Amino acid sequence: MPNRLANETSPYLLQHADNPVDWWPWSPEAFAEARERGVPVLLSVGYSSCHWCHVLAIESFEDELTAAYMNEHFVNIKVDREERPDVDAVYMEAVQAATGQGGWPMTVFLTADAEPFYFGTYFPPEPRHGMPSFMQVLEGVRAAWVGRPEEVAEVAQKITRDLAGRQLDYGKAGTPGPEELAQALLGLTREYDATRGGFGGAPKFPPSMVLEFLLRHHARTGSEGALQMAADTCEAMARGGIYDQLAGGFARYSVDREWVVPHFEKMLYDNALLCRVYAHLWRATGSELARRVALETADFMVRELRTGQGGFASALDADSEDPASGEHVEGAYYAWTPAQLREVLGEDDGALAAGYFGVTEEGTFEHGKSVLQLPQDGPAVEAERIAGIKARLLAARAERPAPGRDDKVVAAWNGLAIAALAECGAYFERPDLVERATEAADLLVRVHFDAAAGRAPRLSRTSKDGRVGANAGVLEDYGDVAEGFLALAAVTGEGVWLEFAGFLLDLVLDRFTAEDGSLYDTAHDAEKLIRRPQDPTDTAAPSGWTAAAGALLSYAAHTGSEAHRTAAERALAVVHALGPRVPRFIGHGLSVAEALLDGPREVAVVGHPDDPARAALHRAALLGTAPGAVVAVGLPQPAEGGEGEFPLLAERALVRDLPAAYVCRHFVCARPTTDPVELAEQLGAVRP
Repeated sequence: MPNRLANETSPYLLQHADNPVDWWPWSPEAFAEARERGVPVLLSVGYSSCHWCHVLAIESFEDELTAAYMNEHFVNIKVDREERPDVDAVYMEAVQAATGQGGWPMTVFLTADAEPFYFGTYFPPEPRHGMPSFMQVLEGVRAAWVGRPEEVAEVAQKITRDLAGRQLDYGKAGTPGPEELAQALLGLTREYDATRGGFGGAPKFPPSMVLEFLLRHHARTGSEGALQMAADTCEAMARGGIYDQLAGGFARYSVDREWVVPHFEKMLYDNALLCRVYAHLWRATGSELARRVALETADFMVRELRTGQGGFASALDADSEDPASGEHVEGAYYAWTPAQLREVLGEDDGALAAGYFGVTEEGTFEHGKSVLQLPQDGPAVEAERIAGIKARLLAARAERPAPGRDDKVVAAWNGLAIAALAECGAYFERPDLVERATEAADLLVRVHFDAAAGRAPRLSRTSKDGRVGANAGVLEDYGDVAEGFLALAAVTGEGVWLEFAGFLLDLVLDRFTAEDGSLYDTAHDAEKLIRRPQDPTDTAAPSGWTAAAGALLSYAAHTGSEAHRTAAERALAVVHALGPRVPRFIGHGLSVAEALLDGPREVAVVGHPDDPARAALHRAALLGTAPGAVVAVGLPQPAEGGEGEFPLLAERALVRDLPAAYVCRHFVCARPTTDPVELAEQLGAVRP
């Protein structure tokens, strides 16, 4: 019999709807039930493509005896961290403070007042490697709750007080300048893996936002070292197993330092961010590899993550059914043996493919299987033959049981995808990608934005199958969606997207901003948790804090709004404080700071839409590498014409009856030009 999760929209919660555990969604009613019964709350947090979340579910939540014990002695709450990042952030902070590490699945025991008193992540069904079994944990918590209630209450209250006392004080740090960004680059250089690319050791995550900073730093300063780190890391990832050599798209991370064996889940946010990075690398260098990977990643998102409503699904699972064993295992869909290659391709092409993709008899993964790579010393063969091999392997792979897809549409991650697809479409003359970006933006406006009379307007966090979820958007949703809309406005010349971005950013100023200029992850009127989350660090995706700062800065450049510019500068004080110390974890903030130092430059392109000369100027503007430059394109607007959709176009006229471009920076404008080459020079562009 289904439990209380059966009516939820989250695919992760629906995965647990048939568990024998009597799960509750996060709700006041669940805590009221715990208070009435006098039992603790077991909070379990995960997400649909999380491998160890699936393992814990199979081993414990689907076990009748374990479920019966949970139901008798706890009120059990299941949370999708992607739907409720605020709940996840608050309790993950507690887990990390108590244990020194975190991760998912996250298991936290709470009082009926939502105060945490015991923490963990995955627990095995039997004691293993020094870890207690899940049942031992349940019995231990139950014994403490019944036998030492005063101690439990004291621990819970102390943890809650400690969390509440962790206030950030970055408002007095000041705006980051050239010195802080130079120190950040030096710190990254120390952590750079010069042999394999990337930063740090295993597991190694794709550092998309740090790469963006390196590209922008090179554009502003000419630093060849910054460009080399970005280019070499991008090439190493693109040649590694973390990149799907057959269908495009990146896995979540590599379990080794060499990018060989990935954790196979594919997340929308990773692919959106990396798609944009590779497009920007091509823009800076003309790299054919960067162009190929950007386009393949864009096509992957459209082909495999696009939903029927025009948005983009959150993720593909790491696990899928292994036809040989019938079990769900990691990587079953993606890994190959030499024998499997020969079976599909025949002896000659099978041997060629094994050498080309680094598939060995010993295997680079598990059970003698290999993850396809593109070794630099692979045999040089004609492109047509390899293309045919890839097509046949891809067709054979399509016959395997496919990984599951989390069809939940997350506003923030769709904002990232909109920006990436819009820019790729413009750079590579793929109008279909711009159309897909526009359709996703339309979905966010139609389904996720609520401006009903009688209550404050808001952006909803998620939807599924066109049905909006119940959870309010957090700061990253507002910042990333605004960023996507601003990119779409620059590419399409449709000022409505600038208008929508401004509306979202006004809500950021009104509902997420503290008096000292710092930003909260949740709105002033959001559900009150034991601590109001406020995390400025960029980890898997831009933090809400830095995402909002970037969008505020771009919007200010478009409109001249002093309020938005000031808010961006005050928010960037966190980069002044963290950039020199932990540059790997403030990459997006560093990128925004580069834009601030460069201006950012404001580009207005005027001319008639059907004039190829205007199109050439518009393309040159979009291909400019000046960090964070904003672009407006439209009809000429003489002084008496008033202001149109784009304030940057006001009083911009044709030059000698020809389309023209105007570039301004720090309240100073360059001479208007009708020449795309001159415009490229004004914007620091390296023409690919």
